[in-house]
Amino acid sequence: MRLNQFDPRSIKVRRGSGGGGGTALGGAGSLGCGGIVIVLIGSLVFGVDPGQMVGLVEGVQQTTGQQQQAPASNESAMEICDDNQYAMEGCNALASLNQTWEPIFAASNVAFEQPTLNYYSGRVTSGCGAASSAMGPFYCPADMGIYIDTSFFDVMHRQMGAGGDFARYYVMAHEYGHHIQTLTGVSQQVRQMQQRDARLANQLQVRMELQADCYAGVWAGRNRNLIEPGDFEEGMTAAAAIGDDTLMRNAGQAVQPESFTHGSSAQRMEWLRRGIQTGDENQCDTFADLRR
Repeated sequence: MRLNQFDPRSIKVRRGSGGGGGTALGGAGSLGCGGIVIVLIGSLVFGVDPGQMVGLVEGVQQTTGQQQQAPASNESAMEICDDNQYAMEGCNALASLNQTWEPIFAASNVAFEQPTLNYYSGRVTSGCGAASSAMGPFYCPADMGIYIDTSFFDVMHRQMGAGGDFARYYVMAHEYGHHIQTLTGVSQQVRQMQQRDARLANQLQVRMELQADCYAGVWAGRNRNLIEPGDFEEGMTAAAAIGDDTLMRNAGQAVQPESFTHGSSAQRMEWLRRGIQTGDENQCDTFADLRR
């Protein structure tokens, strides 16, 4: 995918520990015609749900200024992004995602806030608690941060057979999808429902993940002029590689759909494909059948 070089002024990026004050959610309701429909209705893309590390994430989100602020890095955005190829790709993707999603919110008069991309190595402290690179990339709603140890992309390529720049962009765009869910209030609503009825926890988490996959596809679909031959296939390969059923089989385990937290390979491919083909965020309502 031929992404443009990012403008250092257009993104928020840092290195090392995260943290920072929580941000109260806004924008309840619907983003209106042509915008995102806010749905009233475990793991993130490749790892553990950081919300489960601290319990009630919503309580953190609604409390402003009570988290410890990590020391700010003196490095410029360009210095951080220029660390390696993967870091530069992530920064370019972040700029493109901001440019794609901000106008959607603006058109519906809903407040938009950019996420912060946090690069780290080994371990990190986010607004959701301590984490390690073994978790893979994740999004923390408490500090609106996307956290990535770029060495994960080598693991993804070598151990999961999911290589290529579009596969890596899909990871970024999926985590950004969780940011969209935080801004619209979907994330908070789902957490509240999970707390009220633990039996629905996994089912709701799967729907969250599939919606984030669809949002990742929407970003690509709205930038289809930048897509190159082979990109679609790379995305489908990555989506298939991280389906719960595939991961269970590869680990030598029996496939147990009731234990899914991300969705099957077929489901992840379906929702990513839907986003790419339509470029329409309104097609990403993975909760629709719950309201019938």
